[in-house]
Amino acid sequence: MPKPIDLFYWPTPNGWKVSIALEEMGLPYNLHLINIGKGDQFDPEFLKIAPNNRMPAITDPDGPGDAPVSLFESGAILMYLARKTGRFYGETERDRLTVEQWLMWQMGGVGPMAGQAHHFLKYAPNMDPPQDLPYPKDRYRAEVARLYGVLDRRLADNEFVAGGFYSIADMAIWPWACLWEGQQQTLDDKPHFARWLEQVGSRPGVQAGQSLKIELRGDHRSKQAQDTLFKRK
Repeated sequence: MPKPIDLFYWPTPNGWKVSIALEEMGLPYNLHLINIGKGDQFDPEFLKIAPNNRMPAITDPDGPGDAPVSLFESGAILMYLARKTGRFYGETERDRLTVEQWLMWQMGGVGPMAGQAHHFLKYAPNMDPPQDLPYPKDRYRAEVARLYGVLDRRLADNEFVAGGFYSIADMAIWPWACLWEGQQQTLDDKPHFARWLEQVGSRPGVQAGQSLKIELRGDHRSKQAQDTLFKRK
């Protein structure tokens, strides 16, 4: 029986990526909550694990060479867990290359762009003073729509993002994509994307990972939370 992994987490799309992976892979874990609205991510002990003051992060007592290892950055964690378990990474080197390119697509595209869409559409207009800015709202809403169009076309010919198998690329993209309404998107012109959202969202591991401490999820529109999240260096 493997030793439990320590998961440093808050119920956000980036946190869900790793909680979903741990549930899908059947790995035991201990949960450590990092309340990003209160500034737990700046705690010196957490910074030893995640120097970029962002969650999620993990520590694995059974790391490479039977020595403990700590990891931050959700994409790196997903690749590590997939290699560790030999699951959700495909069967061949070509499979892995496909998984990795779509995982990087999420890390460099969907995550940052959807995050900016959430910021300018939901949070910035409620800041003190309000920052209701048409240009960034239009810019990020349109870029998220473009990215989801790319995904819809990919899924027209593939059951999952990397092909005919469910992978860590799906685990990375779904937590952001499932929040399409908050990004002011539509599914009317993206039937393959809509099918995939429902298919992935029906998996027990995805449901368990996303529901982890979901009751603590807030909208972070208070001035204190916004000062912590958006103004602190």
